[in-house]
Amino acid sequence: MRQVPRQEFVAGTLKASTLKRSIGSGAIGVSSLLTDHDALGLAELVRTRQVHPRELVQAAIERIEALNPKLNAVIHKRYEKALAEADTVPLDAPLAGVPVLAKDVHQEIQGEPMTFGSKAYASHIASEDSHFVRQLKRAGAIFLGITNVPEFALMAVTEPRHYGPTRNPWDLQVTPGGSSGGSAAAVAAGMVPMAGASDGGGSIRIPAAYCGLFGLKPTRGRTPVGPKLGRHWFGASVNHVLTRSVRDSAAALDCLVMEEKAAAFTAPRSADRYLDVIHRPLPKRLRIAFTTESPLGTAVDPACAEAVVRAVRLLESLGHEVEERTAPVDGRQLAQSYIWMYFGEVGVKNCSLNDGQSCTFDVFYFYENQ
Repeated sequence: MRQVPRQEFVAGTLKASTLKRSIGSGAIGVSSLLTDHDALGLAELVRTRQVHPRELVQAAIERIEALNPKLNAVIHKRYEKALAEADTVPLDAPLAGVPVLAKDVHQEIQGEPMTFGSKAYASHIASEDSHFVRQLKRAGAIFLGITNVPEFALMAVTEPRHYGPTRNPWDLQVTPGGSSGGSAAAVAAGMVPMAGASDGGGSIRIPAAYCGLFGLKPTRGRTPVGPKLGRHWFGASVNHVLTRSVRDSAAALDCLVMEEKAAAFTAPRSADRYLDVIHRPLPKRLRIAFTTESPLGTAVDPACAEAVVRAVRLLESLGHEVEERTAPVDGRQLAQSYIWMYFGEVGVKNCSLNDGQSCTFDVFYFYENQ
């Protein structure tokens, strides 16, 4: 993958992979709009009446149909509904007419399946939109379908038995990562400029790194979960998106922030729009520590260590102070604590089902201390 200048990455002019190396030239007979523009660029074309949302949706459909047989990024499609929604989307909305995809975990779309990558939930149909989906729809985004995930989003690779593995568009022999692997593959391939993702232990950041995308895990309570699903892991799992540009991620964050009274955790609202903040110069240079060692004490591939060193050189060239340090984190203890948290929550939910009592934090603490 080529090295990308920071200005190109932030401004949103980074193009998607044409997949010529892995799929072959001439495989995609659709408009180049989806690969030449990020989400905000497409929304601007809609606002200025240079393109209609239906045209963007149709172009995304054609690209998904051309690429998905080899990538297996999209597991459920809602094309007819998306085309109908394209005719009613407000043209002045922040993401007007932008085709997007949702992740098959907690990002429910009313009337569509939500299976968590598992055969056990193959017949589960969402009864209402999730807050995440609702907020992006209000911003003018149009959902074309749902992307692949590892079963219950518990792996850093996307290879569920129920749907089969998702491939990385840069190299079909390797994984796009996980758990938001289907979304990452779809965005990197230019099927859509933005796709839903979520992150509890790296599920946005890992596939972003694997696929050359921008992936931000927001602060706990910054983006909405629920109203039915997603309130777990003590708020550690948060919703956001995967994008090809920094500004798209910032714009999506602006659209997703909402007052959610039922939320167990809330983050204070920013005084400024994230889309404005990213263009401001830093008030001072940053002090940054780095390490090329694994927090678990495991071996690190030389290519990965070299990638860190290249990032260090880039940061230094931008004027920041960077020094190598040993991370003050016990990686094994952190992993053990995370596992205890997850399975402790599962145990409490099972107890609450048996007792007929809702699984609240009070119930969790009660069972935790028995």
